[in-house]
Amino acid sequence: MTVTHASFVTLPVTDQDRALRFYTDVLGFEVTADLDLPQGRWLQVAPKGAQTVFTLSGPGMGDFEPGSTRGIMLVTIDVDADCARLAEAGVSVQGPDDLPWGRMASFQDPDGNGLMLLTEAHG
Repeated sequence: MTVTHASFVTLPVTDQDRALRFYTDVLGFEVTADLDLPQGRWLQVAPKGAQTVFTLSGPGMGDFEPGSTRGIMLVTIDVDADCARLAEAGVSVQGPDDLPWGRMASFQDPDGNGLMLLTEAHG
């Protein structure tokens, strides 16, 4: 095997414009693709400099159930500051909690897709 990284993760959403506002305005991601294709809009976002992007998959772009994605871990250098920013934006956040592998919190996007924030433990 010579896999080097994941290209994209699909996040099924009901409203791509609403999801786009959340991922760019709240999470600070950048748009990496926004194309109109025959089967629908191909919309991708990512943290600046990331290798893996997130496809905000709307109606017609596959047999995906909005809100069904779980366990997406986003690594941050300051989980507490990011949790405060999410709360200010009206996002319900669980945590952060100290765990053996770092300090972690969880939240959901507007469609209910589950994401986590992690500041990794050092040492």
